Amino acid sequence: MKIHIKNGRLIDPKHGIDAVRDIYLAAGKVVAVGDAPTNFGANRVIDATGRVVCPGLVDLAVRLREPGFEYMATLESEMDAAIAGGVTSLACPPDTDPPLDEPGLVEMLKFRAKNLNLAHVYPVGALTVGLKGARLTEMAELRDAGCVAFSQAEAPFADNQVLLRAMEYAATFGFAVWLRAQDPALARHGVAHDGEVATRLGLPAIPVTAETVALSTILIIARETGARIHIARLSSAEGVAMVREAKSRGLPVTCDIGIHHAHLSEMDIGYFDPNCHLMPPLRSQRDRDALRAGLADGTIDALCSDHTPVDEDVKQVPFSEAESGATGVELLLPLALKWAEESGLGLTAALERITAKPAAILGIDAGHLGVGAIADVCIFDPDHHWRIEAAALKSQGKNTPFSGIEVRGRVTHTLVGGTLVYEKK
Repeated sequence: MKIHIKNGRLIDPKHGIDAVRDIYLAAGKVVAVGDAPTNFGANRVIDATGRVVCPGLVDLAVRLREPGFEYMATLESEMDAAIAGGVTSLACPPDTDPPLDEPGLVEMLKFRAKNLNLAHVYPVGALTVGLKGARLTEMAELRDAGCVAFSQAEAPFADNQVLLRAMEYAATFGFAVWLRAQDPALARHGVAHDGEVATRLGLPAIPVTAETVALSTILIIARETGARIHIARLSSAEGVAMVREAKSRGLPVTCDIGIHHAHLSEMDIGYFDPNCHLMPPLRSQRDRDALRAGLADGTIDALCSDHTPVDEDVKQVPFSEAESGATGVELLLPLALKWAEESGLGLTAALERITAKPAAILGIDAGHLGVGAIADVCIFDPDHHWRIEAAALKSQGKNTPFSGIEVRGRVTHTLVGGTLVYEKK
């Protein structure tokens, strides 16, 4: 299939391109940018006049809910949601049921995803058997099965000795370790940030020290072992400062934040809005502003959707009993654009945080449109204003705190491996 995308504003952050240029795709690859290859005869022409043509988005945290949680969402529903949001590559955390701790489970997930011919799925393997935090998994076998990194998701380690052994093993073989910085004892039973809102509403709280104590431990062990660490879903101003300092000392550490934390704070909980029950919790406005600033100055490497679809029944309960998480894979692009606009940054900065930078963290050849690259492409209308309606989302999970909010930027076409997999009707 040969495709000619013409008249679009091509933005490729990795290669510093922001100009009106045509792009030519053939055999699943980008074969030319600008002028057409010799004797190129397109099977299809997509006119992208007035639209942005960019690399397919790369999302570092999309829970597909398979295996084990199909009542919350299915692989099909969430992959459809991903391509509707322009996401062509996604990392799947290991907290499925059973967890992704055996090669067979990883291979099954990749096989199912490949058969759908939609977005590329990159499983993140479990660091410990059953995510129980005690015994290390066979990471080398999981890597061979297709895992790109290893994580405990939200599960704690039994003790820091297990964390040390995990990092030592990962460092030996060059594996990346993704960790959520949260001390389980300090966060025990908490559901909201330890601030005025939790106090007023009488909610069990999680202090910032739950993040900073855990983060300090992670960074110290990373320094001792030389392990390549990615801090997933940073949430506090103090955490941003600690990562900034660690990077200045040359530690091989990267980090991301969830798109919800770039816009919301504890104040958005309002009167017990269960859609704002997230993990890590929405913190103070000061923390939110520090996250936005850290994202702008490069301390924070990437934005992710932290997509967590849940069944409506587990949200329609008291706040402290509600399942944590929010759907977000379809909203990653417009909310990234909203952050960039409010921060005084351009489209290139917004797209870099959701294309090239997360691709580099995953260690995959994606997030760019250089000649020879896999033809994963997102085309969107940057001036299309639309209102988020939970019921209209393709994800089976309708749990979003952004319902009713007007955003800008609508995906019109998504191509994966040179195949048009989504077109806005």
